[in-house]
Amino acid sequence: MRVVIAPDKFKGSLSAPDVAEHLATGLRAGFGQGIEATRIPVADGGEGTIDAAIGSGFTRRTTTVTGPLGEPVKADFAIKDQEAVIEMAAASGLALLPEGPSSVTAKTANSIGTGELIRAALDLGCRKIILGVGGSANTDAGAGVLQGLGAVFLDKDGNELPGGGAALADIDSIDFSNFDVRVEATEFVLASDVDNPLLGASGAPAIFGPQKGATPEDVTSLDAAASHFVDVLAATTGQHAKYAAKAEGAGAAGGVGYIAIAALKAERRPGIDVVLEFTELEQRLKGADLVITGEGSLDEQSLLGKTPMGVARAAQRHGVPVIAVCGRSTLSREQLTDAGFHTVHALTDLEKDVQKCIAEAGPLLEQLGKHIGVYLAERTENKEYLNV
Repeated sequence: MRVVIAPDKFKGSLSAPDVAEHLATGLRAGFGQGIEATRIPVADGGEGTIDAAIGSGFTRRTTTVTGPLGEPVKADFAIKDQEAVIEMAAASGLALLPEGPSSVTAKTANSIGTGELIRAALDLGCRKIILGVGGSANTDAGAGVLQGLGAVFLDKDGNELPGGGAALADIDSIDFSNFDVRVEATEFVLASDVDNPLLGASGAPAIFGPQKGATPEDVTSLDAAASHFVDVLAATTGQHAKYAAKAEGAGAAGGVGYIAIAALKAERRPGIDVVLEFTELEQRLKGADLVITGEGSLDEQSLLGKTPMGVARAAQRHGVPVIAVCGRSTLSREQLTDAGFHTVHALTDLEKDVQKCIAEAGPLLEQLGKHIGVYLAERTENKEYLNV
């Protein structure tokens, strides 16, 4: 019996590798000898993408970069041969704000550390870089990425400007003389499901700024500052920089999507597709009898391309039954069936108290894994898994 366990993290509780490990432990306890549990932690391009890369043979690297408020932070990334996976939240994430988001941080948080992570990957010889975005603290139109790669922003008096979205209002020129030329010879992939443009009513400041502490007045000023930055960048590098501001995904991660498209010439792809590709899930599904996937909350958002849906689609292509395990599910039986799940097991089936589910997710997952293992052991001869 071969079961592929390919979950995302249970946010606020367990990482994807931990979820997979607990499920595997439960499966072995319930099935006994003769079960092979292949653990493939996955993610949708945001938080957890590095864990997915490490679980697929990449090597973890750690470097010190500039945090979102200018302080030094240690950030991980992953490399394999000449390929790197970068999770920008590790360098420029909301979770790195010591006192949480505020109006001040909304205007001053920067993405410089993300640019420095790219440079660290380039230093190690990487020439393909997957940039997973999500959970960012910045609304700086991705300008910090350019700063981290050596660009210098100057005001009309020739003074160097600090990072952050508010400072973009004062840019008069951009000095690219020390910009990292290796970028030109590097392939970039923007792993993002966000399709917002950079500016306007559906742009980064308007849609995501409030989540980062921006007031309505901040949103207006940040959008105007980002628009000015686009004009200056276009005047310096060409009109393609102006067109890129309207591209789908330019508004991702406070505008890091914009710089990825405009300056790094990145190809934008759905995060789950990128992760499933470098984890080689499709190849590793061959010969599997069952797939188990899941995430902390299986809900309407999950149906829009989150990890469980990507895994379910891959399993369906190979004719492998797939079930989901989650902390809780708010989806109807019809929605689950339409999504390709034969059955869904939630921690709330075992423990009604959601806080206990979060605190005790590991043992509860082992219980669910054991239940599934027992069921499979009883049905190994006819391989009827559809009622697990």
